[in-house]
Amino acid sequence: MMRARQQIIPYLFLLPALLLLIVFNLMPTIATLFESMFVISLRSGERVFAGFANYNRIFNDPIFWKSFQVTVVFSLLVNPIQIALALGLAVLINQRAPGIGIFRSIYLLPIAVSLNVTAIVWGLMLDQNSGMVNGILLQLGIPRQPFLHSVDQALWSIILIASWIGVPLWSLFILAGLQNIPPPVLEAAKIDGASAWQSFTKITLPLLRRVLAFVLVADTVANFLMFAPILLLTSGGPRLSTNLIMYETYRRGFLYGDLGASAAMLSVMLVIVFLIVGIELYALRGRD
Repeated sequence: MMRARQQIIPYLFLLPALLLLIVFNLMPTIATLFESMFVISLRSGERVFAGFANYNRIFNDPIFWKSFQVTVVFSLLVNPIQIALALGLAVLINQRAPGIGIFRSIYLLPIAVSLNVTAIVWGLMLDQNSGMVNGILLQLGIPRQPFLHSVDQALWSIILIASWIGVPLWSLFILAGLQNIPPPVLEAAKIDGASAWQSFTKITLPLLRRVLAFVLVADTVANFLMFAPILLLTSGGPRLSTNLIMYETYRRGFLYGDLGASAAMLSVMLVIVFLIVGIELYALRGRD
């Protein structure tokens, strides 16, 4: 009897977190899947069961496929960039060097600022006429760049803004993984004559497999949910070049009042994220 009680105690401590996950994650997901089967009037609130009609509409909508294409390209670009920079930053701040404590405090500042404020500040900095970035380019003899107003540069500008916050955040997790590597392992490799690069590729990276897997999954989910910079700076433009799926669901549901199609898009995005995350976890799995 006593042993059974001891086995239950850990689950009791986990219960509040599990309840929060159910209320704020699982229940909204189920509600979204349910709502995607109805045609809903935003004005009257009238609901008419439509089955898979909403899915049929979005799958035959070229704008949806354009937003899907933009989201995939965005993820394929931003995820490797953020993880590579986060890994390099984590390795840098893990060194023992003069002033490293001050640098550790400074590089975390982007995390302390909300994404909305960050997007607005970067929007001002990237302004074509009076932005600071174009001012610096002019001093270097480079002509003004349209950035957020260019079909070719707008998505890269969003990647820059997303990375400004994402890189310091993910580097924290990687730094924790680096500091969890037993120093004797690295010292033994050094004694055996391994170079710094060999120690990094043969010892450090394999021991960071679990941390990198978590960072990759979390980064993928976060970037699929990218919304605020699009809403505040580009509204999906120019010419749908930054129209990520998350913004398209908002546009379809709250600007056009098509809540059923919006819920169907969210459901499709959920399935896509699960598939991508499953592939990532499978690719980064260890022998254990």
